[in-house]
Amino acid sequence: MERKSSFAANIFLILIFFILYAPIFYLIFYSFNSGGTMSGFEGFTLDWYKELLHDTRLLIIVLNTLVIALLSALISTVIGVLGAIGIQAYKRRQTKNTLLALNNILVVSPDVIIGASFLILFTMAGIQLGFYSVLLSHIAFSIPIVVLLVLPKLMEMSPTLIDAARDLGASQWNVLTKVILPYIAPGIFAGFFMALTYSLDDFAVTFFVTGNGFSTLSVEIYSLARRGISLNINALSTILFVVTIVLVVVYYYLTQRSGSGAKGVDFRR
Repeated sequence: MERKSSFAANIFLILIFFILYAPIFYLIFYSFNSGGTMSGFEGFTLDWYKELLHDTRLLIIVLNTLVIALLSALISTVIGVLGAIGIQAYKRRQTKNTLLALNNILVVSPDVIIGASFLILFTMAGIQLGFYSVLLSHIAFSIPIVVLLVLPKLMEMSPTLIDAARDLGASQWNVLTKVILPYIAPGIFAGFFMALTYSLDDFAVTFFVTGNGFSTLSVEIYSLARRGISLNINALSTILFVVTIVLVVVYYYLTQRSGSGAKGVDFRR
């Protein structure tokens, strides 16, 4: 009976992964199609990748997307880590729960509402829609994600580590940089890569706050799809999928390398 249950669970898992990955591999497969359509494979070609490399406008949009993603992920990680440490520092449980609830509301709020809110805010503040409006928006919706991923590591950290560091003469700065940050490093890496991913694939918020003369990849692909998708978009999507796999591998490598505590810490200035 147990063997049958395990077999059924494996079949179900394979089916789920097939449903998730089949469209991606279908798209990748036709990025090498010489026929120019996704209705029939006529022959192998790299012409769509060559065309992609000669599309200056699309490459600039890819660069815009990467710059926005990296900057927003970096800034939101710094702010999110400090915010998580601040929330964890509160002694009153009610205050901590209230701050967590406010943080979680931003995570579960529909992107359309967040995007429309930012559009109204930037319009009222007189901020021109473009690079800075998109960057600020991505930082804002990434911070709560970083907080959620860092807080569990802070909560599982034993207070005796900090007490021991202070007993050994560590300053507040040394406690932060040589005890707390090394311990929560896996959560920081997870928060950074999750913020990076959210920024790269965000469409709804970016659609509201982007302006004329500036676009990101998700908005551009949406615009191209309405006119009919060319296979160079397949080629671009294939490259992004490969880059995503590399990022995931790097993330797991970094988390494996990260220490699980503050062992052998030197508190000398």
